[in-house]
Order: sequence, then structure tokens, then C-alpha cells
Amino acid sequence: MTESIPKKPLKKGSLVRLDKNIYLKSVESLASDIDLPGYVFEGPGEILSIKEEYAQVRWRRPVPDVWFKLEQLQEYIFEE
Repeated sequence: MTESIPKKPLKKGSLVRLDKNIYLKSVESLASDIDLPGYVFEGPGEILSIKEEYAQVRWRRPVPDVWFKLEQLQEYIFEE
């Protein structure tokens, strides 16, 4: 029997990216601009703060920090 690798919980300092499929199916996407910049889906962004089910994310660009639902974020994995 194959056991799946447990998913690490996201926390302050985690590098993340926005999961496009989950985000586009969310209520939040209906209240936002439909053309989000590509860097939010490519990452990495850093979680600055977590409050309940939301995380404040800072991107490595001169743009404002953004709050996303934790379920819409996934861990950023560096590709070589």
C-alpha cells in the first residue's frame, strides 16, 4: 500500500503561489479583476501573516500585499 506524503501546513514565511484552478472557482474571483497578473500564479510570494483562513502575501515586486484564502495557495517549489 502506498502512503501519500503529508502536506505541510502553510505558515508565516512560507513561499507560495496562487492555485489558478481553485481561485477561478472561488467567490473571491467574482469580486476581483478577472485578469490577475501572471506572477501570482507563478510565485513565489511570501506569507506575512495568517488570520483565520486568510493569508497576507507579499510578492517580490513593487506591488501591494494581497490577502488570499489559505485553500487557494500552494507551496512554491523551486524548479531547476
